[in-house]
Amino acid sequence: MLINEMPRYEILDDFALQELERGWRRIVSDLGIEFLYEEALETFKAAGQNVEGELVKFDPDWILEQVAKAPPEFDLQARNSERTVHIGGKHMVFSAVYGCPFVREGLERRDATYNDFQNFVKLAQSFPQLDSPGGTICEPNDLPLDSRHLDMVFALTTLSDKPFMGSVTSGPNALDTIAMAEMIFGKDSIEKTPAIISLINVNSPLRYDDRMLSALIEYAKAGQATVVTPFLLMGAMSPVSVAATLAQQVAEALAGIALVQTIRPGCPVVFGSFLSNTDMQSGSPAFGTPESAVGLFCTGQIARHYNLPFRGGGALTSSQVVDAQAGYESMMSLWPTFLAGTNFVMHSAGWLESALVTCYEKFVTDVETLRMLHAVFQPLEINEETLAYSAHQEVGQGGHFLGAAHTLERFRECFYRPLVSSTENYERWNRNGGRDTATRATDIWKKTLDEYEKPPIDAELEAELKAYVDRRRTELGD
Repeated sequence: MLINEMPRYEILDDFALQELERGWRRIVSDLGIEFLYEEALETFKAAGQNVEGELVKFDPDWILEQVAKAPPEFDLQARNSERTVHIGGKHMVFSAVYGCPFVREGLERRDATYNDFQNFVKLAQSFPQLDSPGGTICEPNDLPLDSRHLDMVFALTTLSDKPFMGSVTSGPNALDTIAMAEMIFGKDSIEKTPAIISLINVNSPLRYDDRMLSALIEYAKAGQATVVTPFLLMGAMSPVSVAATLAQQVAEALAGIALVQTIRPGCPVVFGSFLSNTDMQSGSPAFGTPESAVGLFCTGQIARHYNLPFRGGGALTSSQVVDAQAGYESMMSLWPTFLAGTNFVMHSAGWLESALVTCYEKFVTDVETLRMLHAVFQPLEINEETLAYSAHQEVGQGGHFLGAAHTLERFRECFYRPLVSSTENYERWNRNGGRDTATRATDIWKKTLDEYEKPPIDAELEAELKAYVDRRRTELGD
């Protein structure tokens, strides 16, 4: 887990913040937001909001009163307590890609399987730059749709001992996740400190669907963390203006956060942002764009304005393969992720083809990028030791520092050592096969899986989890 001590990059002045405030207030009070779930509507109605069928028109001041109840920071338990993370403040937590139906392995693009899912959990467990495997790292299409969430949670909690994300495709699926977490941590423990964090997407524009709401409500009742995230592709789910999209994002996110706090005041929640734009020539989503970077800077500043932890960024790209486009678009997404001080970063490794594909090679190259950025976002130590005056005395004028005592004492750890990148000269690189980045990444992920060691888990606990999965799978099948 990275503690980002660097200054935050903020681009909104006071007037801009005031205008955004005016914008989102007008949306929630005049246009309203649809909530396609009766229990949510009853909750808002009981709280005195204007409910017209499935449309809720809010008092903006009431929303802010509820949002103020949310904690600005919180811990998220891991099965291995040493891997418990802190979300908020200066802390940055990184998780893998989420939600892809396809997998790319080398040149092959195919449906994702449960074996792939398990592999990616193992990879996320193996690389220390990832604080969490996330949730649906890929969609295991070879398992039944109604019960695959059970197998995914089982893999997340047994093949990794890092914090995990829960199932959100229905209220019952959320309850299954909670039940399994209670087996691992104990009900009293997760009541005090959440052990599940889950993604709740808004069906933008201005609508929450029944599936997401039913999951949100179950997690809120259980005191588990949710990442309330408007899904905004400018030009499709929001206007083409960044300012208009930010106002919509605040309206949608704060309304959902207010619902969580009305159900259970003080329940941990994260202000989520998934903001990019549509390619207006093709109609396809575009990622790693300047507009999404600007949106990320603004979202970080807005979330801090409301004293909320926030989610955004990741290694996002529209590229179909692990090529230069995948590299520069992902870096275009990750730099602002770090500069904005994002607290919870989804899609940190493995994202390809606009989130249609989880890619083994991209997983490794993204880890390389995270490793470099982790090194960059560290305070620079300037003291007598790092000034290395003794080395200057030893070498003097016109010499070199390769054999200096200061160099020889530190050469193994003084600089960043790449995971994937090649620094060989051309002749040596060519003799070694002339392998490109993707080919080298293939060797690394395969070696990492070969060397993977399952984290310890009590045999009785694992058997109890397996029995629950089998029983519920049978019930759902019936």
